[in-house]
Amino acid sequence: MIMRSRRRLLALAAAAPLVGSPMTAWARNTGLEKFTLAGWSKPITEIVHLLAEPDKGFFKAEGLALEYLPGAGGGDALRNLLSGQADIAFTDPGSFFAALDKGAALRAVYDIYPQNVFNVVTLRSSGLTHPSQLKGKRIGVYSLSSGTLQNLQILLQQVGLSKNDVTVVVTGLLNFAPLMQGQVDATAATDTGLALARRRGLGEVNVFEVADYLNYSSDLLVVREPFYQEHRERLQRFLRAFRHSVEWMMQEPEAAAELAVRRAIDGQNRDINLEIIRLRNRASVSTHTRAHGLGALDLVSLQSAADAYHRLGLIARPLDLAAHVAADLPGSAG
Repeated sequence: MIMRSRRRLLALAAAAPLVGSPMTAWARNTGLEKFTLAGWSKPITEIVHLLAEPDKGFFKAEGLALEYLPGAGGGDALRNLLSGQADIAFTDPGSFFAALDKGAALRAVYDIYPQNVFNVVTLRSSGLTHPSQLKGKRIGVYSLSSGTLQNLQILLQQVGLSKNDVTVVVTGLLNFAPLMQGQVDATAATDTGLALARRRGLGEVNVFEVADYLNYSSDLLVVREPFYQEHRERLQRFLRAFRHSVEWMMQEPEAAAELAVRRAIDGQNRDINLEIIRLRNRASVSTHTRAHGLGALDLVSLQSAADAYHRLGLIARPLDLAAHVAADLPGSAG
């Protein structure tokens, strides 16, 4: 998600009808209190815990009718939130930081994926075994506004390099083909993108996990500050339902993979669904959430990320996130 066309199959998603349609139509006809979530993507497998609402009723149990508003990146999700089309946004830290930098009054209320899911991949045959060896190399990214580029910059920064030390090549979402064909020396990707590439014959690779250098959240739930102040009880109900939906996907990944076949636009292959779901389940848990509960926001980690974004020039001014991270809700800062 983020200013990003982050994960796989957005090309397919862009060509697809506005699904969510079964879920959205269902939500409108329940007579419950509508709650709209602006997403960064179309309805894809990794958010099957939300697409499962007509079947599982996690939000209905809290008196809410969930509507999912599709998007094309985390920045899109925040624009839909700030325009009043949604109550909450499923977005990434980079988009969150950028909005705060521009003066938006926002509050992060839940850490969806406390683990960083981005990586940089080289072929084993290249001999590139450490990020410091990327100097002077050609590195593929999804786009110049994607999380792959931002996280590549974070990784380079952590080993004393910058974007100016490498040649960035825009490869699009099918970024592993240029790597396999020798058009780039490395490619920036995500865990799901790498998993799919391996299924397609990627071969032996070295993987530089950004989390090994700066492990910060990949996605957050964010609300407008007035909503946070004025609708606390409604927000608490939403967060309880969201957490229960995630717990279901973690406890029953096989059932979630089966349901994705029916509900997700990219869910035709149950085995691939299961692999993606297990990756997202793994990213949903961290040392911090084990101590403070699923969804707990790690203010220290987020502040470190915001500081890194400022050093890189991705945001114009330093941010004090203490005023923008909830500390009193399910999934709040521990």
